[in-house]
Amino acid sequence: MKSLKLIGLAFGASLALSSAAFAQDVTVAVAGPMTGGESAFGRQMKNGAEMAVADINAAGGVNGKKLALSVEDDACDPKQARSIAEKIAGAKIPFVAGHYCSSSSIPASEAYADGNVLQITPASTNPTFTERKLWNVARVCGRDDQQGLIAAQYIAKNFKGKNIAILNDKTTYGKGLADETKKALNKAGVTEKMYESYNKGDKDFNAIVSRLKRDNIDLVYVGGYHQESGLILRQMRDQGLKTVLMAGDALADKEYASITGPAGEGTLFTFGPDPRNKPTAKKIVEAFKAKGIDPEGYTLYTYAAMQVWSQAAKKAGTTDAKKVMEAMKAGKWDTVIGPIEYDAKGDIKQIDYVVYKWDAKGGYAEISGNGT
Repeated sequence: MKSLKLIGLAFGASLALSSAAFAQDVTVAVAGPMTGGESAFGRQMKNGAEMAVADINAAGGVNGKKLALSVEDDACDPKQARSIAEKIAGAKIPFVAGHYCSSSSIPASEAYADGNVLQITPASTNPTFTERKLWNVARVCGRDDQQGLIAAQYIAKNFKGKNIAILNDKTTYGKGLADETKKALNKAGVTEKMYESYNKGDKDFNAIVSRLKRDNIDLVYVGGYHQESGLILRQMRDQGLKTVLMAGDALADKEYASITGPAGEGTLFTFGPDPRNKPTAKKIVEAFKAKGIDPEGYTLYTYAAMQVWSQAAKKAGTTDAKKVMEAMKAGKWDTVIGPIEYDAKGDIKQIDYVVYKWDAKGGYAEISGNGT
């Protein structure tokens, strides 16, 4: 009996110790579309965050504490994103890597600011995100006024004298990117023959495709997400159009190829230089592949967001969001996607977008940098 009591006491003590250790973990969050039409990108973000947290913990954690990860689903819905932001702020979580859609990141950021949460988006490119003088926002990606310029330069050079159409899905991201591309095209002396909107979630684009056909459009630029872009492409091909489709970084997932099949060959899109090919990413990419994960799209950007925050928190000696942000903007951070420095707004200083082309096998490769 005595030995059983001792075992019981020892077991209870070990539980108490593990509970105490767990209670002292620092919880951080990743928030994005884990469900819904953009869930492919939510999966990328979750993969990147989970690997980063595991690697940070294996290296000793942050300021002597281990990290625990909370995964939150906003389904790219602005109201749901705001609700999640209030939940994260209420739980006193000091940092969130998120969101994916600009229409989610922007309303969420206000709740994070009120709740003392530092927010780094891996993927939201709308300029408004960092233009409102909020203290708590930053990103590890570029902006639509930067990638729209690269798209416009490529179109102006390679489709000179051709008929251009611009479409947008009316979302913060889609319309913002389409408008930035239109602005840069017009400044370069190119006037689009057609500018049209559709609704995110639409599936029937035959009316738009008929207009593209009537106007002999050579290239259609789509400000929108991969699902609708894929359907537009398929319906163009069904009507016999050879029109080239070009879009932004929302096409950086193999799900686009699963929608289009071989018909997606020749589709163009803008995105940063593929981080999977950078020397800084070699070991991490190998670790992902060992788990059967292709760290495409925004996977490594999310990993980088976690790296920036953890390094800045160590530098500041605290996880207090305002002090970590001060350290972030004052420093230079080594990440899986390369060194990162911030301006006063929370935008990264080194920006570089390039043009990619999808092939018939469901892969894509860089074909152009700096609009050349």
